[in-house]
Amino acid sequence: MTPTSQLVDPSTSKLLDSSTSKLLDFSTSQLTADQLRDAYLKFFESKGHTIISGASLIPENDPTVLFTTAGMHPLVPYLLGEKHPAGSRLTDVQKCVRTGDIDAVGDSCHLTFFEMLGNWSLGDYFKKEAIEWSYEFLTRHLGFAPEQLSVTVFQGEGDIPRDDESAAIWKSLGIPEERIHALPKEDNWWGPAGTTGPCGPDTEMFIDTGKPACGAACRPGCRCGKHVEIWNDVFMQYNKTAEGAYEPLKQHNVDTGMGVERTICMMNGCPTVYETELFAPLMAKIRKLSTTRPADAETAVRAERIIADHMRTSVFILGDPKGGVKPGNIGANYVLRRLIRRSVRYAKMLGIPTGYTRALAEVVIEKYKGPYPELEANRDTVIRELGAEEERFEKTLNAGQREFDKVAAALTQHGPTTLSGRTAFKLYDTYGFPLEFTEELAAEQGLAVDRAGYEEAFKKHQEASKQGDATFKGGLADNTVVTTRLHTATHLLHKALQMVLGPHALQKGSNITPERLRFDFSHPDKMTREQIEQVEALVNEQIQRGLPITVETMAFEDAKGRGAIALFSAKYEEQVKVYTVGDFSMEVCGGPHAANTGELGGFKIQKEESSSAGVRRIKAVITNVA
Repeated sequence: MTPTSQLVDPSTSKLLDSSTSKLLDFSTSQLTADQLRDAYLKFFESKGHTIISGASLIPENDPTVLFTTAGMHPLVPYLLGEKHPAGSRLTDVQKCVRTGDIDAVGDSCHLTFFEMLGNWSLGDYFKKEAIEWSYEFLTRHLGFAPEQLSVTVFQGEGDIPRDDESAAIWKSLGIPEERIHALPKEDNWWGPAGTTGPCGPDTEMFIDTGKPACGAACRPGCRCGKHVEIWNDVFMQYNKTAEGAYEPLKQHNVDTGMGVERTICMMNGCPTVYETELFAPLMAKIRKLSTTRPADAETAVRAERIIADHMRTSVFILGDPKGGVKPGNIGANYVLRRLIRRSVRYAKMLGIPTGYTRALAEVVIEKYKGPYPELEANRDTVIRELGAEEERFEKTLNAGQREFDKVAAALTQHGPTTLSGRTAFKLYDTYGFPLEFTEELAAEQGLAVDRAGYEEAFKKHQEASKQGDATFKGGLADNTVVTTRLHTATHLLHKALQMVLGPHALQKGSNITPERLRFDFSHPDKMTREQIEQVEALVNEQIQRGLPITVETMAFEDAKGRGAIALFSAKYEEQVKVYTVGDFSMEVCGGPHAANTGELGGFKIQKEESSSAGVRRIKAVITNVA
């Protein structure tokens, strides 16, 4: 990466200090994440935006993603036309987790957890204002020179025309035509959250790092490293229907995103995000704890980065105010388990002693407790769960060692000198052995490993994983009537559980597909058959009563005072939406909901089981729906 002095003009390298309302000169100092977050939010507040809290990492509004993967997911109901309590112009910092590229973590750019700065227009301003403000913040406030800026726009496809409007706006700001690139859908189109819903073209902004071009065809988006994307403005102006058609959306929305980690990296001239102030304390602690180091320096650095990334992500998941995700074998619980265990096996490679998860968690919490006080509040839970999972995996690793010894002995006895790729992948997939670790063990026994066979098995595994992950891609499962009715059923279920089990039975997570609902709640014991039947009967009684469902916007404290159910450990805005189901329940929620309980038809609990310690899970369906 080019040093900061070559990336920005020192005379304009200033940010707005939110505490003094004065410009903060960082031309001779490092820009911190705290400064960037504050400056971004204050900038858009000056443009009429309301600063809102970022949502939980555990998805709201019953999405089918395992975690919040983008800033848009918590806002899908409002992008579809619901009125947001805070207005039509919003800005926030959203915590995100993406694990689709988990095996790529360890390189210079991939992360599983990141922070996304965003500003939103819900049927308010559109392309002109969004682009002009992006340009203003990049050049005047971050200090990037205009001549370093290149942009991309949607080139058009089928019945959807080229985005000439965005191109014209960039030209009016002084960006020459040769630095405005029209690219296809795979580059400049933001799809719907699920299989249907709001979508549209985007325009992306790239900074020229000063590196040589990779060839005559070098352009923003070619991934050679010369042009690095810093911001993305999405213009949601279409609605994708179930038939695959694109219809004009009833309201035009703007959804933008600027990654905190990447921006800090670029502004401070760091080679990778792992050299920024966000990761530096964690990387230093990992190196201090390490007692051995692989001969290959690249392998050692990759291991350090994987440990740092995975531990940071795990701390944020365990420390989330909504709670409910603990290491386990399914869904989000499995993702968390995989992150922790992958970290443990790389810690073994570096000779880091058992118990390291606590030390690294302390570093992460200390670094982020200012902007995310929930990490400090949930410190004990984070450390306890990390330590327990680390201990459990120690036993798995020992079992893997025994499996390897058995295979190696058989090979030595019968003559082959190469461990099959399938066996090497089994050691990776079942016991958590990285290929490099297996190769090291094999070399000690005078054996080789079929790396090509391993890569083939690994590729098949990745393809299967991507197919499985597709089920959870996007925000809401869809925008169908069935999904909306299932979401409404969770409100009835939540209240019924509290009536039967007690007020401690609070929601700890939910997941909805068009086929069923899954609802996690706090309760120490397995429910009895009688309790399950009572809950089911209560829900069906409200359905048969045909209760109206109404919504009000009110102050959170008023909602709390009126007895509305809410996850009071979570963050809420000053103004919230409260959904009331007749005389049965009142709950703070973002929607969507049916208009009347009679639309649900019937309710059936299919299964009640343990989700994690102190948390139970119910799977249910609605029946007799026309």
